[in-house]
Amino acid sequence: MPVTAHAVHQVARPQGMPGAEHFAFVTERLPALVEGTALVENLYLSVDPYMREEMDGGWALGAPLEGRAIGRVVESCSDALPVGALLFHRKGWRTHAVVSPAEARPLVELPGVPLSAHLGILGGTGLSAWVGLTRIARLQPGEDLFVSAAAGGVGTAAGQLARLLGARRVVGSAGSAAKVEHLTERLGFDAAFDYHDGPVTGLLRRAAPDGLDVYLDNVGGDHLEAAIDVLRDHGRIAWCGAVAQYNGTEPPSAPRNLYDVVGKSLRLEGFLVREHLDAQQELNDFLAPHLRSGAVVSDETVVEGFDRVVEAFLGVLRGANTGKMLVRL
Repeated sequence: MPVTAHAVHQVARPQGMPGAEHFAFVTERLPALVEGTALVENLYLSVDPYMREEMDGGWALGAPLEGRAIGRVVESCSDALPVGALLFHRKGWRTHAVVSPAEARPLVELPGVPLSAHLGILGGTGLSAWVGLTRIARLQPGEDLFVSAAAGGVGTAAGQLARLLGARRVVGSAGSAAKVEHLTERLGFDAAFDYHDGPVTGLLRRAAPDGLDVYLDNVGGDHLEAAIDVLRDHGRIAWCGAVAQYNGTEPPSAPRNLYDVVGKSLRLEGFLVREHLDAQQELNDFLAPHLRSGAVVSDETVVEGFDRVVEAFLGVLRGANTGKMLVRL
């Protein structure tokens, strides 16, 4: 039977911070299923900071958008995707999608673990933190870590993972006093600061007076400059994102101390999580027991309703979320 889906398209390129006017809600007829495909009804959608970069040219105007999603198969012409199966796929920003086995990964519900965690701490968000800490920075027991944007999805995952990996001291930056309290009182950070309270270098020096070994960078700009200043010799930087410049219209002025990477023999390496998807099972095996026991929380901000997906995305860019931002349909 023909299926009508609701979707969001980007309709204009933003200059600086995007707004609701750059998107449009549309109703579209999905193609009929053919052999090897299945119809998925989406349950959860992920909205992420990287999507702001896609708006500048990665996404075609007037076309379906890309985004991580969890859905349930409601009709199928594929033995590999049976009716009732839960799937992870990347046809988000819509209520329904037609997928093939190559476009979807079956999910196994883990007892005691919320389904939404597969888009958060067990999804690309948590995988980014895991890869950054274990493969790129190679955090060792007894080392000191700084995480920027620590109250966001990647940051909250990284802080909890670092503790399990044996970090001696975990420091984070966030955008409000309430988020700072959340990091230190609920998520086990040893120290945190609101980056609005002054120059970030000074705030970080006070939070980590003995220096740092590793920095997981989600911000860039002045946070990267501060980390370079405070890192000990032979420190490591895993560069995951640069939210400070996603909406900028001018080149960033910081870091001004980039040559100290040479003087202090630091290692700075950027990475894309999509190049490390083989680490997914590794992350699941490590984290699932801790999620069941409550030692780790799937920190989330959940917005209800497909009609609020644009609102949720814009909220991520304004820092309205604590933990992973999700939309529940």
